Amino acid sequence: EKTYDVNVVSVNTINVLGKSVSKFTKTGIVNGRKPSYKKAIVQLKEGEFIDFYSQI
Repeated sequence: EKTYDVNVVSVNTINVLGKSVSKFTKTGIVNGRKPSYKKAIVQLKEGEFIDFYSQI
């Protein structure tokens, strides 16, 4: 809140599983996964927004 000068109403988090990937190599098919990550959904007070592109 202090960093972006906004008022946060709520925060929800989601654990997103990484996608499975396959590579075709000389030795055969190699299966693996991309890394999982955590996603946060932040709801701000009505009328407020974060301008990510003002510093560009």
